[in-house]
This record gives sequence, structure tokens and C-alpha cells, in this order.
Amino acid sequence: MIIDDQHYDVIIVGTGAGGGTMAQKLAPTGKKILILERGSFLSEEENFEAGEVFKKERYRASEEWYDKEGEPFFPQTSYAVGGDTKTYSGELLRLREKDFEQVQHQIGFSPEWPIKYKDLEPYYNEAEKLYNVGGQFGEDPTEPPHSQEYLSPAVSHEPQIQEISDVVAKLGLHPSHLPLGLKSEVQGIGSVYDYPNVTLKTDALVTCLHTNPSGNEVKAVEVQIGTQSYLFFAHIIVLACGAVNTAALLLRSHNEKHPTGLANSSDQVGRNFMKHLMTSIVQLRPTTNSGTFPKTLSINDFYWGDENFPFPMGSIQNTGGLLQNVMFAESPPLLSGLAKLLPGFGLRQLATRSIGWWLQTEDLPDPDNRVRIKNSKLYLDYTPNNTEAHDRLIYRWIDILKTVDKTMGNPLSRGIYPRAEAPLGVIAHQCGTCRFGEDPKISVLNLDCRTHDVENLYIVDGSFFPSNPAVNPSLTIIANALRVGDHLIGTF
Repeated sequence: MIIDDQHYDVIIVGTGAGGGTMAQKLAPTGKKILILERGSFLSEEENFEAGEVFKKERYRASEEWYDKEGEPFFPQTSYAVGGDTKTYSGELLRLREKDFEQVQHQIGFSPEWPIKYKDLEPYYNEAEKLYNVGGQFGEDPTEPPHSQEYLSPAVSHEPQIQEISDVVAKLGLHPSHLPLGLKSEVQGIGSVYDYPNVTLKTDALVTCLHTNPSGNEVKAVEVQIGTQSYLFFAHIIVLACGAVNTAALLLRSHNEKHPTGLANSSDQVGRNFMKHLMTSIVQLRPTTNSGTFPKTLSINDFYWGDENFPFPMGSIQNTGGLLQNVMFAESPPLLSGLAKLLPGFGLRQLATRSIGWWLQTEDLPDPDNRVRIKNSKLYLDYTPNNTEAHDRLIYRWIDILKTVDKTMGNPLSRGIYPRAEAPLGVIAHQCGTCRFGEDPKISVLNLDCRTHDVENLYIVDGSFFPSNPAVNPSLTIIANALRVGDHLIGTF
């Protein structure tokens, strides 16, 4: 074990939406900051290349996790500088104002948040500025109020997407431009490692957090770099490893004062794991496209339900070009099946003659959906819920696609819309494993996202979410990291 002779003001673990944003917030303070990232830098030119994504499974971790039946799987996640903000499609949406309240679903309630939209709204503004979000306010009837306009215009639709959007609008719906982050650099962390007070260590896997004898402060962070273990010391520790790995790290850091896991007196660490119910749908088109265009279109008319189902159903987005989009990683088997129905079409032909759609529905917190550690193995117990709402969204959208194709005279669709549900290994939009709240008996974090049990330990990834509203969580993670960053600056 090598003991580092430096003493830092802050150690940040993880460089994605939460950790990277926190680093950007704190770097200008001049405080001595150590950033630990278990991955390294990604090659930009390969980042969205189809062969890297599909054939080499670039964005699946090499480690094995286990499902509730004990079956192993490889999670689709990226360990790299920038985290999964390097491989997502840049969509940065605000939660709806009502999402912060208790919401009735068909199967129960999603809980009220301990802060409200108005508390986070200034940080949404700051987040949109920091990530140069381009959008067009006023198109989406579910979008919450903004005290600041988008600083950049929305990204224009691909011509085929624009045609579909126009037809959908004539059907009485409200297609809108997705707010997208327009930075070209590593999204989460930016270039904060250029600050002289910031040290970034890559290929640095944090294995344990060690507390003082009383257990009320983290005194050292144990890190594996290559074959050697190191101990690093800091006044404040900020975790942003993702909802699964943050919970796993706390559980693995159990000691005499924290026998069931660090900061786990509530027995809530790892519980209430959520990830959206997600389905991809393929729509064949008679004309070709580049296969590499971005996601730009969303439809939220069914976010709160419809006339036949008065409960939230979710959000619809186009996937972007099927040759590049990481979130559409199920497209090769989908297109392979479609090729059998359409002899004479190769996979690339089908990809460039198809539009992908991405549908996501809120899953509700369930304490039995959880991260747990057994015999040093990471188990992710997860049973999807709220499935009827998601099924209704799927069939509602397929009916609309049929009308769109009929209106546009599409001879290729034949009423065939192949689809695939995201399996457990697709852990995009993970959240909920260390929820925040005022009562330490039923929450892990206080309202400043500091653990109730450990005075200098904060969490700023999606772990803090009490519920999982159906829009992408990235901007809310970023905004909350900025909020918590302001709190930390106030304590310096």
C-alpha cells in the first residue's frame, strides 16, 4: 500500500455528468482537487463508429454483474474520462414541474421530491449555459417554465425527420426539438485538468472508503492503479460513480461502525434502483438517409397519459441515425430479423432506410429492486414495473406510425414495426440507490446530498433521485451537481 503524501481539499470519484460537472464547478475556487476515474480517455474518431459500438461492444464493461437469478451479464456502460456523457446522444431535458410532486400512476405513486422545480430552476439555467444547450422553448406543452431562454438555437431535423414531424403535427400532436448539448469536448469534465490545482488520475479504481475510528468521516480513499494500491486523503469526498457503482462502493466499504455498508444505517443504500422502461422501434422508409444524423425530435403528448389512460405513459424520441447511435445498440438483431422479411436488403441498406424510435416510461421505486454485494460479486436485482403504461405508449406510437406511413404513401412499412426492449444490461438512466430526503430513517442523503451518517461524504450522480420521471435524467444530475457545488463552496 502506497500512502500519498498530498492532502486534498476535495476528492471527486467519477468524471461523468455528476462528477465532471462538480469538477467544473469547483476548479475555479483554487482548492486542491483530486479526480479519480477508473477508465482512460476514449478515442474521439471511434466514439460513435458502428463497428466499435456493435461488433466490438465498445460500451459494455468487461466486468461481470449478476441478475437476481444469479446469471452473469456484462453491463452496457462506459468507464472513461467523461463517463457515459461521452456515449449518450446529448439530450438535456428538464424534469417537468409536476415531476417533483407525488404523481399517481396506474400501479401506485411516484414519491414527492424534497425540493421543488423552483429550487432547481436556476441551476437548470446554469447547466444549460455550461453545456451550451440548444433548444426551442414553447413547442412542448409539458416543458416547465424557463426564466432564461436557450442560449443556442435547436439543432435542425434531418429532412426525413422533418417530414415525419410535419405529418405528426397535422395529427394534432406537438413534436418538438430535443434540447441538445452542443459541446464537442469531453462532455462531463470539460478541460478542468488544465487547472494547476486539479489532478486527474485515470485507470484509478476506487475499491474502498476508510473512515476515522468514530465512523463519522471518511479519512482515506483506497484506489487500485495498475497492480498497486494507494491511499489518498481529503477533507471532502464526492462520489459520482453512477447509481449502481456508487451504491456498490458504499456496501463494500463496510466496517465496524458501518456493518451493513458505509452510510447505510437506514438500510436504503442500493435499494430503489430505477432505470426507464425502454423500447426501440424501427420504421422503414422508402428513401435513404445518412445513418449518422443526431437525435433531434421528441413527442411528449402522452407524458401524462391520454383520453383512454389517465396515467403517465412516457416520452418518445427519434434515435438518431442507426449506424451511430449507441442507445440503439439492439438495432443489429432487429435489422437482422427484418432482413429475413425483406430479402435483397443488407443490414447497412436497412439501417439507412430506417428511422429508429426510442420510447421510455417511468419505473417506480421498489426497495426490492436493488444493488447488493455477495461474496464480492455485484448483484443487480431488478423486476420491471409499470409495464402496462409502457405497452400502451408502444402501441399508441405504432398506431401513429401506421397513420404517418399511410399519409406519406410509404410502400415499405407493410405495417411491420420491429421492436426490442432494453435488457437488464442496458443501465442507461440508472438512478435511485441513495435517495435524498429529510428523514435519515428512510433516506441516505440529506437535501445537500451529503450522507446522513458520514459528515464529509457527498453523492452527486443519479443515486439521489427519489423517482425516475420519464425524461432523460442527465440535465437534472448536472443541475443538482451545480447546486451541491454551491453548497460546498459555501463551506470552504
